[in-house]
Amino acid sequence: MKTASAVHAHHLPAVQPARQAFLLLRTVFTVAPIIFGLDKFTNILADWTIYLAPQATAIVPIPAQTFMYVVGAVEIAAGIIVAIRPRFGSLLVAAWLAGIIINLLLLGSFFDVALRDFGLLVAALALNRLSRPTGVRTE
Repeated sequence: MKTASAVHAHHLPAVQPARQAFLLLRTVFTVAPIIFGLDKFTNILADWTIYLAPQATAIVPIPAQTFMYVVGAVEIAAGIIVAIRPRFGSLLVAAWLAGIIINLLLLGSFFDVALRDFGLLVAALALNRLSRPTGVRTE
């Protein structure tokens, strides 16, 4: 007897486009947040404090670099969560990117970065969709 069950993209064969898209997005949203998070501690890629709106340190009264250490820890955790639980992690990354976009808009500059981050937010939501059941398979 055949039964119907949900199919997740991460259970599809690697040759299927949905599986390839899932693997690509999960890899990117695992590696990139971890790299960016680690860089908040080293500032090799950028001086991240220039991207921080003054309102952020007004709400949480700590030095900008200390704020970035917290941001880095959250980004590292988000990357790890995407690797382990992509359905939840992708929503965490999307929400985090929304916060970054709001921060950049409050800053009143770096609109190009805000637009790129919006594209990443949409990609994180696509990962979330690919992490959900995609159809019915008969067993």
